Amino acid sequence: MKTKNRLTLTALFLFSATLFTSCSKEEGCTDPAANNYNIEAEKDDGSCTYNAPAITHSNITFNFTHNWDGVAVSSNNFNQFDFVNAFGDTLSISKLRYLISEIRFHKSNGDSVLIDGYNLVDVTNATGLSYATTVNVPVGNYTGVSFNFGFDSLDNLDNYIDLNSASWNWPGMLGGGYHFMQMEGKFKHLGNDSIYAFHNGTARVSMGVFEQNFFNANLSSVTLTGADVNIEIKMNIAEWYKNPNTWDLNTLHAPLMPIYNAQKMMQANGTSVFNLGTLTQ
Repeated sequence: MKTKNRLTLTALFLFSATLFTSCSKEEGCTDPAANNYNIEAEKDDGSCTYNAPAITHSNITFNFTHNWDGVAVSSNNFNQFDFVNAFGDTLSISKLRYLISEIRFHKSNGDSVLIDGYNLVDVTNATGLSYATTVNVPVGNYTGVSFNFGFDSLDNLDNYIDLNSASWNWPGMLGGGYHFMQMEGKFKHLGNDSIYAFHNGTARVSMGVFEQNFFNANLSSVTLTGADVNIEIKMNIAEWYKNPNTWDLNTLHAPLMPIYNAQKMMQANGTSVFNLGTLTQ
């Protein structure tokens, strides 16, 4: 009798074990799009893994920094006679602001990606030092980056409310439109502190005759790989006074806006002012 009961209990145990096993579901990743998809799994256990989405475009932010032959310059250095130009003039800076527009990324086949728009960099008030663009640039290798210093002839005809409110207009009698740069301060002249106003914009040739005076700053190559990219653009302020024209503030200090030769000298010197700095992505 006892043997029969034992056999019955054993059969019941085996039946229960078989029933439990047949009812349990194999767990694993059930998403076919996942790296570790398990075709046998019936219940998802949250273990799915995926490849990061491919990066196809970069969001670009430009950061503008300033130096005098390698020594960092900010508004903290303003109103001090800390600078000596190539001619030997000792000077201070009290205001520095400038306009850049139409940034382009150039490809080896001659194509380019345009970031249309403009940015007013105001070092004095520490505004516009960072410029987050609204155009997503395709990742890849670019042979160079360029931008217009100021506005070209078409952009300079438009009306910009923000620039108007910033008192950025260039006088109509000198060609109209907008400033490209305002740099002001003082320099030592015959033992006295004299004022200079290094203002750049449209060049007046003669009464009623004007010449566009912007220039295109061409910078070095870049390779974009990240989704968010920060690019430093460095201005060497000292270059405005030395290459290719050595600037004598004793002769050319103020007013420079109506002087054609002064405006063309600024344009020529400006082409060596900018270069690319750190790129992070």
